[in-house]
Amino acid sequence: MDERQVMETDIVCVGFGPAMGGFLTTLAKGIVNEDGSAVMESTVVPGLPPQVICYERADDIGVGVSGVVSKARGIRESLPGLDAACVPLCTPITEEKVVYLLDPHGASRRPLPLKAADKAISLLGGRVPGCTCKDMAVELPYIPPFLEKHGGLTFSLGQFNQWVGSNIMATGAAQIWPSSPVAAPIIEHRKVVGVRLADQGVDKAGKPDAAFMPGMDVRAKLTVLGDGPVGPVGRAIDEARGLPMGHHQRDYAVGMKFVVDLPGNCSWKVGTVIHTIGFPEPEIFGFLYVLPGHVASLGIFVPSWFDNPVRTAYRYLQHWMQHPYLWKQLRGGTIRSFGAKTLQESGKNGEPYLVGDGYARIGEGSGTTNVLTGSGVDEAWTSGVQLGEAVVQLLEQGLPFTSENLEKTYVARRRASWVEAEAKIAARSREGFASGFIPGIVGMALAGLTKGALCWPADSQPVHKRIPSIEEYYRGRVSCEEIQRIRQEATAKGLALHDALMDRVGWPEIKYDGNLLISHQDALLLGGKVQAAPGYADHVTFEDHDTCRACCEKTCIEACSGQAITTNPDDGVPLFDREKCVHCGACLWNCSKPSKTDPERTNVRFAAGAGGLHSAEN
Repeated sequence: MDERQVMETDIVCVGFGPAMGGFLTTLAKGIVNEDGSAVMESTVVPGLPPQVICYERADDIGVGVSGVVSKARGIRESLPGLDAACVPLCTPITEEKVVYLLDPHGASRRPLPLKAADKAISLLGGRVPGCTCKDMAVELPYIPPFLEKHGGLTFSLGQFNQWVGSNIMATGAAQIWPSSPVAAPIIEHRKVVGVRLADQGVDKAGKPDAAFMPGMDVRAKLTVLGDGPVGPVGRAIDEARGLPMGHHQRDYAVGMKFVVDLPGNCSWKVGTVIHTIGFPEPEIFGFLYVLPGHVASLGIFVPSWFDNPVRTAYRYLQHWMQHPYLWKQLRGGTIRSFGAKTLQESGKNGEPYLVGDGYARIGEGSGTTNVLTGSGVDEAWTSGVQLGEAVVQLLEQGLPFTSENLEKTYVARRRASWVEAEAKIAARSREGFASGFIPGIVGMALAGLTKGALCWPADSQPVHKRIPSIEEYYRGRVSCEEIQRIRQEATAKGLALHDALMDRVGWPEIKYDGNLLISHQDALLLGGKVQAAPGYADHVTFEDHDTCRACCEKTCIEACSGQAITTNPDDGVPLFDREKCVHCGACLWNCSKPSKTDPERTNVRFAAGAGGLHSAEN
């Protein structure tokens, strides 16, 4: 076994997203002057400013998989004078709509109150007092204040990350290294002393192969974790320390989206923001943001409390796009890129320990997402700014990065900020969804309108306790015998079940047009947008193979955003092809079977891996 190389630095960072952008932007202002000279000295390279390195798994610093709508309070505060026109695909919000979509097919599983509402709207001939009704949709006359983003910005996160990252590196204050997956934190005597990069030159099982090179150990006085909700380094810290009492990370969603060139006859104006509810299933929310250049970022969120065991985001996205309200504006457009990402929807309830000796957590993996206002980028950015200010303060004072010092500086700033105040209001806002769609919507309204004083109380459950069997979910619609026949046919062909089951219960066939309606496989190949660097181990594995063999749902296959996890005709253990993986992490929390070692985890393991989506437009 080759000896592992060791590098010393002052600060090592994991994951480049909006939180890390906020941290490094703020840190740069404190450690270097405008001319690039050092404000303070490095402890490892005297005469130079503190040495800061950020490692990013993806092959580009601009790979952020999201269209964004944000009040941008924290971003604007730390970037005074920000002109939206300077950031590609960024524009002020000009119009906001919340739209309830009726089911044009009758295939959606709607609770009785929604069925009654749909029937009433139909009987009224589409006339609802105070509402604009057209194309089987109702534009709501009122947007609750907690959902409004008036005065904010809508933009491409990928373009924003690239713009911010380029500005950071231009200061000389930090290096950002893409295509550099970090495998694990280095913990010594309960103190984080750095990170270990992933081994290279290994086979799929991680065993040394030709050109084997052990991942380097990067030791630092401070390790900053901004690797998101499924990042292996942040999760390793959580597994080592556990979560604070009463906290959990059980609520997730997968966001899947397209970036689209709109057709010439589309009447949506730049800066238009549309959010939808009600279709393709009541639990699935939709979004559409019109960006400069006649471009739209659009997609859906499929949450963990949507109890369908064959919860395919891709096909649902295509049905959503073809809803009459949206399709009349989208028809004739062309897809530019495709993406998917896991969202941590536990919010404040999912907040881990923010600091420890030698490390600090920022961004979505630290619980910044506000599940009531439906925002997270500005909150993540602000958490990074707060840590940046704290680190500069500690460096100026010559104090070590102990848990106590980070608590007094970073955590204290966060607790005193609007991010914390709004997170407390939102903390119980999503509880109602554990009891169903209607309780969830009512609970959000109660929490938002009463500033968190009221909610619809319900106990959140791990996903494996929520997902029913396929037979239970389709009871009364598809017989057990037919489901078994469909399962056998799909397994023999190496296919997922969702298409056959959705066809069976009345969802119309997707008629591909080669422009907006393309196969999932074509979306993955679009412009070479999914890549996997050779020489790394498979990052998705299955902890207990017998558990997989006994599983009849195979939700990991059905929910896979990239068709990277597929049926194994010869064994019950799914196959994984990292050449298709978009690194969304949906498999990690969609698995319907718990880990035998920790019931809060699933049977899927998601480790460090290079590659994934390659598109700065996302």
